[in-house]
Amino acid sequence: MASSIPEMLRANVKCDDVAKCILGLKALDMDSYKALLTHGSMTAENLGKLLNRERSTAYRSLQNLISCGLVYRETRSIDVGGYYYEYVAIDPCEMKTMIQKNIDEWHEKMTKLVKNIDEDIVTD
Repeated sequence: MASSIPEMLRANVKCDDVAKCILGLKALDMDSYKALLTHGSMTAENLGKLLNRERSTAYRSLQNLISCGLVYRETRSIDVGGYYYEYVAIDPCEMKTMIQKNIDEWHEKMTKLVKNIDEDIVTD
């Protein structure tokens, strides 16, 4: 993936690349999110099997997705006692809104910084 904005503008950037960049995700995180969208809610163990990864690796990916707001977990009860977690992906339209909000906030912040860049560069 491109490492700078000019590179991104010249490169053939895909939606996954934008989501990963804006939300700070890895390729496995996007694969996990897509698997949850396609197959519905599931446990970390089942996600790991689906992605051919260890349960612990799937769990770390799910934690990344939870921390950025793309996934949430629901507690399920076991009839004989106890519980387990199933992970659910948010709707892609919500993800789009989230990404757009982050882009807008970033743009506003950068615009303010650029406004005074001629003065700030000299004084730094």
